[in-house]
Amino acid sequence: MSFADIGEITCVPGRARVFEHGWQSWSPTGAYGLGDTPPRPADETIQILCYRPETPVPGNVFQGEGLLAVEPGDGSVELWSAPSPLQVPSIRARAEEPGRLVISADGPVRHHRAEGGLAQALREWADTMAEPRTFPAVPPMWCTWYGYWDKVTDADVIENLELATRHGLPADMFLIDDGYEAEIGDWLEGRPGFGSLERAVDAITGSGRRAGIWTAPFLVGHRSRVFREHPEWLVGGAYAGRMWNQELAVLDVTHPGAAEHLVNVFRTFRAMGITHFKLDYLYAGALAGGRRQDLDPIAAYRRGLELIREGGGSEVTLHGCGAPMVPSIGLVDIMRVSPDIAPTLLPRSGDISQPSQLGARLTGAAREFLHARWWVNDPDCIILRPDVEAREEWAAHIDRTGGLRGASDPIAALDEWGLETTRRLMVPTATDPS
Repeated sequence: MSFADIGEITCVPGRARVFEHGWQSWSPTGAYGLGDTPPRPADETIQILCYRPETPVPGNVFQGEGLLAVEPGDGSVELWSAPSPLQVPSIRARAEEPGRLVISADGPVRHHRAEGGLAQALREWADTMAEPRTFPAVPPMWCTWYGYWDKVTDADVIENLELATRHGLPADMFLIDDGYEAEIGDWLEGRPGFGSLERAVDAITGSGRRAGIWTAPFLVGHRSRVFREHPEWLVGGAYAGRMWNQELAVLDVTHPGAAEHLVNVFRTFRAMGITHFKLDYLYAGALAGGRRQDLDPIAAYRRGLELIREGGGSEVTLHGCGAPMVPSIGLVDIMRVSPDIAPTLLPRSGDISQPSQLGARLTGAAREFLHARWWVNDPDCIILRPDVEAREEWAAHIDRTGGLRGASDPIAALDEWGLETTRRLMVPTATDPS
């Protein structure tokens, strides 16, 4: 759809701010002055991976995905937002003259006016978008990713199980992240270098902890068996970018065969004793393209999450990441609300949608208002080993959030301060909204 003007607002120069809410977990989110330049993708690939691909932002325009708020400087707040998780327009504000913003959108919007400042307005708005729900305290976890990346082995998992017990780290769940699988899309085939997934899961559950696993359920790598053997399962014309040194296609969850495959993957994992599913790169499920059924991309995305829930069962935990935010309301239990953390303070490309401590801190703080309203927030992992830049600042950021506490250092790599601080931060999630 094309953009149509839907309103305008007069602002106080020098005091007004515009709040842009990003499309998915990794999309920058925050409030900016009228003279600021908000973060934008560094290149076309990052536009696909971390922003909303179909609506790149023109110059000198503010844009929110499903939510744009303006604090004009007089104490009030004006918000324009999606009418529901199924209809998520892009919403823009452009300056026509000093102190006057014109609002436009490419779909239906709701308009709200609030008092009491931007933070309070965002909390009130979030309450209107989701059915009231109680979010129980989620215990802390340990994750393989930031210590071992995609070279993790079953022995690494077992070693850290033993070290967590020895050092009193209260990780209730151990999450096996990327690196156990043969290829992106071939989730039930193991990477030979990993060892035995069954052995790792049995060790976790045998220690009295819960087992978790990572997938990118809507991605199909061009090297995968699924890509070679089932081209009919792919969304026609959908390009999900390039990662893992390969091009990425999209699984068509509206195809009966692909749907059955998706359900079976999670049913099989559940039968192994896995009860926590980290679902990554979920943006792919909402990309446009030719599907077997004529279904809107957002509706197809939501159907995909429903199929995963069907396979895993109602009692498992669904943990979204790289996920369209508003379209996920009501379907995930935990949601990453920021870009990935990294051992470095600044992103390599200068684009704060990319892994870095700065990007994770800025966007995570801007989305704290979603915690215990839409889901349990995941601000990303605690990494505090000595080579992590500005690790004290990252620990302080985690300490201020109410969300999931997940450690991800090799426990043996922690010094005394890192071990003590990690132990202190590993507490259950807050049950009251932020």
